[in-house]
Amino acid sequence: MPLIQTLPTEVIHLIAAGEVIDSLAAVVRELAENAIDAKATRLAISIWTDTLSLQVSDNGCGMDLADLKQAATPHTTSKIHDKQDLQQIDSLGFRGEALHSLAQLADLQICSRKHTDNAGWQVRYDHAGNLLGEPKNVAIALGTVVTVDRLFATLPSRLQVLPAIAQQVRKIQILIHQMAIANPQITWQVSLDDREWIAIWAGRNVRDILPQIISAIQFTDLATGSEIISEIVTESSSSLQAANSLSDQSAQYKTRTNSLDSHRQTSTAQIEVTLGLPDRLSRRRPEWVKIVVNGRMVTFPEMEQIVLSAFSHTLPRHRYPVCIVHLHIPPDRVDWNRHPAKNEVYLQNLSDWQAQVSKLISQVLHAPETDREVGNSAGARTLLRLAEGQKRYLTHSPTSEPSMRSVKALAQVHNTYILAEHAAGMWLIEQHVAHERVLFEEIEQQWQIVAIAPPIVLDRISPEGVERLQALEIEIEPFGDNLWVVRSLPAILVGQTDCAAILLELSQQPEPQGARATAACRSAIRNGTSMDLLEMQNLLDRWQQTRNPHTCPHGRPICLSLEESDLARFFRRNWIIGKN
Repeated sequence: MPLIQTLPTEVIHLIAAGEVIDSLAAVVRELAENAIDAKATRLAISIWTDTLSLQVSDNGCGMDLADLKQAATPHTTSKIHDKQDLQQIDSLGFRGEALHSLAQLADLQICSRKHTDNAGWQVRYDHAGNLLGEPKNVAIALGTVVTVDRLFATLPSRLQVLPAIAQQVRKIQILIHQMAIANPQITWQVSLDDREWIAIWAGRNVRDILPQIISAIQFTDLATGSEIISEIVTESSSSLQAANSLSDQSAQYKTRTNSLDSHRQTSTAQIEVTLGLPDRLSRRRPEWVKIVVNGRMVTFPEMEQIVLSAFSHTLPRHRYPVCIVHLHIPPDRVDWNRHPAKNEVYLQNLSDWQAQVSKLISQVLHAPETDREVGNSAGARTLLRLAEGQKRYLTHSPTSEPSMRSVKALAQVHNTYILAEHAAGMWLIEQHVAHERVLFEEIEQQWQIVAIAPPIVLDRISPEGVERLQALEIEIEPFGDNLWVVRSLPAILVGQTDCAAILLELSQQPEPQGARATAACRSAIRNGTSMDLLEMQNLLDRWQQTRNPHTCPHGRPICLSLEESDLARFFRRNWIIGKN
């Protein structure tokens, strides 16, 4: 057996470099993060796949000659200085490994100019990260240009195992999209093999970015919301308590968090959410549930599950939301040393952040949308398409203005739809799904089980189905060979004529919430049922009080909105007699 021995320094550095930089995408990631840390608002990236080379230009703060001389030496950085800084990292990069790794694996050149200098400097590095030749004065704009030529030229074994170029290009595309979403204030211009490839223009928030990435998404498909959590105080035990104070559609929260010592400090955090409105936008897979922490998109299953739960019973079955959550958290409450790639984190008081995210998503789903423009229509079908595709996503909550709360039932259409008038136009509400939403939320607040006589006998029910009914607190027990007797029911089902069939349906729901949605659906008023004006008005009043009035628990839309301005356009009320 060979003796244990210390590796040569150059081998140690080459191994480390191969871990930090494992692909073209990793080069883009590291250089783009450096540019973002330098406060850049524009990044221009050029990629050449035939030579595995690229160039990243930014308009950040730049570097002077002294910084350039040290930039590629191992473990040098301007972002942390001692071990205490590891507990409050406020930058994307901090380990001082990227540029040294690139020098190890490729030919590295950097040009940079600070705003205080009249000209910039161009330097090249050898494979140890030291200067190669003398620095040169160059005329460049403010910022930095990093050129990486012949990646993995010093590690030819890596070239043999790299994925196909198409796969690498796709990985870069995904990475740039993620970084653009995490940093919407930045403009990205990317060329591939001397052809324009990706262009993403800076925006105010993710709502401006997503339509540039996914062509099927329209600006009006999205809604945004934010919460500011202020006066975070550090004391002796761990808690997070928030008090509401709404202002300009953003809630100001006073939050108390505690650490192991008695030191007290104040800081500010913010949660931002951009989501697709459930009746307009959903996906077949949950790939567009994204979590961003302090400007970096991370893999965060604990938070992603909270997002999915917040959308439960607002989307159709087997559909998933589009939802981007940005957490702007004080650096001392985030631990980035969970994964070498920095794509996973630990958060202090995770359950409290989860609760705040869930609450904010609920607020955004319930908030009115009032910033759309109304399009033209040329016929009745066009008007309906306009109402469906561009309708304001709202049912006014009890806190809305009194004039907007006044919804008057006018008539029943085909014993299925309720025609209602409100201050801005009229709504067409499907009575069954509106009642289903009302009952579901009532059941969620109070799931009441009552004894029944005579009991109900069931057959054809699996052992798993029995366990699911028992989980719903329904009393069920064996009654013979493959027979079961049910001695209690959810109160909402008492009096239903097909209770046995409903119970079997409940037993097939894997989650209690799904079972409650089924109970609400089977108990709601049926389409085809005649209602008088008083009954219709009562249903509308109850429906408007719900937390999620836009869809039924299974994701179907409840209301079609015809705005008064749409109707005016259709009937051409803005025409002047005698004019075309």
